[in-house]
Amino acid sequence: MNQSYLSLGSNMGNRFEMLKQAVSLLANHAAVKVIHISSLYETDPVGYTDQEPFLNMVVELETELEALALLDICQEIEESLQRKRLVRWGPRTIDLDILLYNQDKFETERLTVPHPRMHERAFVLIPLLEVNPGFEVADTFEAEGVRLWKSYNSIEEFLQDTHC
Repeated sequence: MNQSYLSLGSNMGNRFEMLKQAVSLLANHAAVKVIHISSLYETDPVGYTDQEPFLNMVVELETELEALALLDICQEIEESLQRKRLVRWGPRTIDLDILLYNQDKFETERLTVPHPRMHERAFVLIPLLEVNPGFEVADTFEAEGVRLWKSYNSIEEFLQDTHC
């Protein structure tokens, strides 16, 4: 089995529902087992700042899929949830990024692991450190613009939450 960490984010429509649907699609995939989820964090946009705040989280999963096949699943989920790639770092219904895949380090045209900008992004590092406290952060980072939105005791509790 392979271990991977994904970052999920949404700032269009019902952000919470988008995250919930994405986690549910991951959890219901035959080749994926969601192990842990972080709390949800509301975060200020980075890069292109003229947009609504995001809800972000990190999930830990186990999969029998190779990294590029996992990327395909993530992109299929994005497509099924109406993700449009119009503006770099712009608004999105859902975004799934592979942060880590085992201890692997590689770069292809489609995927770089570890994610090349995760160390610059508190909205990734804070939830990643929550689900993987042993993850080593090379530099200190500012937590500014990242606010705890809601915590869960289990994946099931998150998926059954009817918060709107």
